[in-house]
Formats: sequence, C-alpha cells, structure tokens
Amino acid sequence: MPRPKKWRRVCCMPVRTEFAPVGKPFQPSDAVIMTVDEYEAIRLIDHEGFNQEKCAGYMNIARTTAQQIYNTARKKLSVSLVEGRPLVISGGEYRLCGGDEPCCGCGGCHCRRRGRMETTEEENQ
Repeated sequence: MPRPKKWRRVCCMPVRTEFAPVGKPFQPSDAVIMTVDEYEAIRLIDHEGFNQEKCAGYMNIARTTAQQIYNTARKKLSVSLVEGRPLVISGGEYRLCGGDEPCCGCGGCHCRRRGRMETTEEENQ
C-alpha cells in the first residue's frame, strides 16, 4: 500500500486563477493546469524570496518535495509562456493554514486570505 501524500500548507488562494495570452481566445482544452501548491511554491520562492528549505518548512514538506513541486511549476510556466497557452491554477493536495500563523512577512495569514484581500481592494477604490 503506498504511503498517503502529505498535505501541503498554503497561505492563501490566488486572487486570479486564469491567465491567457492577449488576443487569443481562451480554449480550456489548451490550458496548462498548475496546482495551488505549485503556485504557492512559485509565490514563496520567486515572489517572496524564500529559499527552497524555508519554502519547505513553511509548506510542511521535505526540501526535496519543495524542489520537485517548484521545478514542475516552473516547467508549466515555461510551457504557458513559450507556447502561448492559457494557464489555470486549480486543484492539488493542499490545506489552507489556520489564519493565525505568521507567514511570509504579512503579519498573519488571515490578512492575506481572498475575502480580506477583496474587501481591502474595494475599500481602496
């Protein structure tokens, strides 16, 4: 019996989950599917500047698993960019954190959740 996969901790859901080249109609069958945990690895390493070890600790996974997730996500990004295919962020084996843990310098995950971000954006307009 295979070992069950460990759930990856994710701070928040992405605000936008679909990206497509300008001027090209969106064809769902052409889309590259990136999982939420792959998105989180890209966010933590490339956007927040975490190294793979710190990313792994944050996501509650082994460093080698973080490296594998990150490499898969980068491959999917490159396919989307080079081939001009839509990118959809969906699915994966993840759990949103409880909202009371410190994360990536934002002061707590609860302020980075989708609902809070949308409320803040509406207030600023």
